[in-house]
Amino acid sequence: MNESIHTEVSNAGRFGSRVLSAGSLSSDDVYNPKGEKLGSIKDLMIDIENGKVCYAVLSFGGFLSLGEKLFAVPWSALTVDTENKRFVMDTDEERLKNAPGFDTDNWPNMADAAWGKSVHAHYGTTY
Repeated sequence: MNESIHTEVSNAGRFGSRVLSAGSLSSDDVYNPKGEKLGSIKDLMIDIENGKVCYAVLSFGGFLSLGEKLFAVPWSALTVDTENKRFVMDTDEERLKNAPGFDTDNWPNMADAAWGKSVHAHYGTTY
């Protein structure tokens, strides 16, 4: 398929499609139900054994990636707001600030079960 046509077809149903490329979600905003911006998607972490997205890495704060804090948010903690073309996470900014976070140079071992359980417990999702 021609690259320009492929891009057009891929973007035609963005947020209306059940299948999207990981790259198309990068930099998408995340808001809470009150309409407060919590950050943006920096990356997606995929379990290579089952092919499912485990975590969205959320970027919060900073300017041009300086001073930003990263959070691994369980994929199940996010919903898609197709009308506003963004993600929604039912939490507030203060809870996010107190979440287990990391910086760009010190990523956690996201395959560690103890780490995973603590992250899911923080967001109230099932591990």
